[in-house]
Amino acid sequence: MKQSQNVKQNMMPKPYKINMRQAILTQYGDGTPTVKIQFPFNPEDIAIVKTIPGRKWNPEARIWTCPPTSQAIQILDDAAFVIDQKLRAHLKAKKVKVNVAPIVIPGLKKKLFAFQNEGVAFLQARNGRALIGDDMGLGKTVQSIAWLQLNPQKRPAIIVVPASVKLNWQKEIKEWMGPGPNKVQIITGKKISKLSGNIIIINYDIIEAWLQTLIDFSPQVVICDEIQYCKNGKTKRTKAVRTLSRKVPHFIGLSGTPIVNRPIELFNAIQMIDNTIMPNWQTYVRRYCAAKHNGFGLVVTGASNTQELHELLSESLMIRRTKKEVLTDLPDKTISFFPLEMEPDLEAEYNEAEDNFLHWMKTRRGQAAAERASFAQALAEIEVLKQVAVEAKLPHAIEWIDDFLDTGEKLVVFCTHKFVVDTLMKEFSKEAVRLDGRTSGPDRQLAVDKFQNEPETRLFVGNIQAAGVGITLTAASSVAFLELPWTSGSLRQAEDRVHRIGQKNAVNVYYLLAEYTIEEKIATLLDDKRKVLDSVLDGKETEDSSLIMDLIENY
Repeated sequence: MKQSQNVKQNMMPKPYKINMRQAILTQYGDGTPTVKIQFPFNPEDIAIVKTIPGRKWNPEARIWTCPPTSQAIQILDDAAFVIDQKLRAHLKAKKVKVNVAPIVIPGLKKKLFAFQNEGVAFLQARNGRALIGDDMGLGKTVQSIAWLQLNPQKRPAIIVVPASVKLNWQKEIKEWMGPGPNKVQIITGKKISKLSGNIIIINYDIIEAWLQTLIDFSPQVVICDEIQYCKNGKTKRTKAVRTLSRKVPHFIGLSGTPIVNRPIELFNAIQMIDNTIMPNWQTYVRRYCAAKHNGFGLVVTGASNTQELHELLSESLMIRRTKKEVLTDLPDKTISFFPLEMEPDLEAEYNEAEDNFLHWMKTRRGQAAAERASFAQALAEIEVLKQVAVEAKLPHAIEWIDDFLDTGEKLVVFCTHKFVVDTLMKEFSKEAVRLDGRTSGPDRQLAVDKFQNEPETRLFVGNIQAAGVGITLTAASSVAFLELPWTSGSLRQAEDRVHRIGQKNAVNVYYLLAEYTIEEKIATLLDDKRKVLDSVLDGKETEDSSLIMDLIENY
């Protein structure tokens, strides 16, 4: 017991004589930097100190302490406290100054928004060891790709991602970096083979199996998308990523998960990016995770001193922008086509169904569309393809939705088949509401009201025909389509359940499409028809059969 008390006393700054109003840089016994605030007792100065986020009174040493943040020092500076020069130097050394002048990125194929360019500048100022914590939909992927384009000599690069977004990363790299010296290789499965690309995309589920092969490849950069996947330090994937982080000069983390909700999820990320920021896990969880002992161990799922943590990270390794902060830079609506892999067994089933459809088409080659008595059979064949495609991508779509909801934002998902609606409702039963053809009149409004007004109801699952018109869903600013309608007008009406008067955020629309399937063909045709619809004054829409015949002709 006596030894424990001695350790506790060594952890705190020593008492001092109060002879002037000053702020002095010191540290706890575990090495964590802190500021001791010295002043003769008076109510006015106590009131000032209490306005500092993270300030703390130590009754044993009889001193006030606070974290060494710019906000804390600004408050004390404004109140005419004498600021220790070591403290000013510490703040200056820790704070990253982003170059306000736009960075020119040679060869980048598309134009960045101003805040995205600033993100690239931040990565460059941090020498490629940083965390981009922007809100969902603000282009964290694009900023890291632009940094790779800015630094072509830093190869090979390893990009670690959730399985559901591997194909999207490949698509974005192609669109933003174009053809050239970059060769992208996607790793699948745990069977080890030769690495041949200079940009390697691998999912978290298999990284532990590939770890030594990746290390032997001598990577220069590791980018971890959704880095909160490494929240548990005991998992194989976290240990593998941590090992990789020590082997490379540049390590970039991406996460839209708010720190204020789950600080514990970013501890490992902080350590991987810069282990000088936070000395150890015990200090972190007690200070920022409201750690409490429940008799079996520490519970670290809470949050405490979140403003202090935000400032600490913002002044060192993190850049974070919310949608509201950059709203003026964003278009009203951003549309993204998001390719998803299919499950291998169902991919084989899809390929067989498509072969059957193509064979059926060949037997009728040369017949005029209007003369085809079997048009209904063609539509039935197409529906089979659509159903198999959506079923084959569902596991990855669910993973994508789950990752999205982890950001704390609300999401509207549209589909057409009952089995898709039912699968999503079973998977997200605690946080979702449903509106389809089976929903009664009173229950329709109840579902809308819950989604609009209840924070815990974060997912709206709707059938395009039943929920695509006549309702308002502005509690969300993001829409995802798992299945597509037959007209661009129906598509736009569904999108506009979110994009309505009263919506205060830019709207993101995601089309989650099974790669190399009929879904991509339908999406392309709908996109073409949307552009035509936008160009005519009366907005007249072609009928469903027109798109179906275009699809048949496409095949």
